[in-house]
Amino acid sequence: MAIDLKENERVDDLQRNGYGIIQNPKAFCFGMDAVLLSGFASVRQGESALDLGTGTGIIPILLEAKSQGRHFTGLEIQPDMADMARRSVAYNHLEDKIDIVTGDIKEACKLFSLASFDVVTSNPPYMNDSHGLKNPDMPKAIARHEVLCTLEDVVGAAAGLLKPGGRFYMVHRPHRLIEIISALTKYRLEPKRMKMVHPFSDREANMVLIEAVRGGRSMIKVEAPIIVYKEPGVYTDEIYDIYGY
Repeated sequence: MAIDLKENERVDDLQRNGYGIIQNPKAFCFGMDAVLLSGFASVRQGESALDLGTGTGIIPILLEAKSQGRHFTGLEIQPDMADMARRSVAYNHLEDKIDIVTGDIKEACKLFSLASFDVVTSNPPYMNDSHGLKNPDMPKAIARHEVLCTLEDVVGAAAGLLKPGGRFYMVHRPHRLIEIISALTKYRLEPKRMKMVHPFSDREANMVLIEAVRGGRSMIKVEAPIIVYKEPGVYTDEIYDIYGY
């Protein structure tokens, strides 16, 4: 499908269902964390899913490609990014399956009906004011630092929008794990699955994937970790499977 691209934009092949995604390297491009989250999350047949802070729309698009979910929604506060995501949805002829809504995560429970989604996902900003230097480029700063929303904002929105028994999937940084679990349990999202991601088998984890269930019982399963590279520049078989190569 021919589509108008704006300055600095390009279409990248997602290697799934012939889908592509519009990205602007000058603003922000999705990373491996989004792809890993789409592989970790489970959207069952007939379920509806919401992605909080969807950016380019990568997670709804990948989840639509990988699952039998009924409908997918992405919420994004930056109008330019939301417009890019909508054009990617149109590029892939997914207008009947995916909606992109421009709005604030802190207002999510007013934008959508409470307890209306089976699944909520999020790849939120990892860094707060005490972690690292903010990127001077605002789109990248918003994606990486808690400029417009906090971890608690994301968790609170997920808790309000999930049906009882609904599942919340998030990718984050291990150094904030205690804070993450505290926020989840505060909002009655019980952590049920956790998977660490290591760049190499002998390196410490640099990402964590978490599934929490609204109103679930207290019990967590720590799954085998994901190892990204078996040697520099060479992905492990698991990563190739997740990417769909």
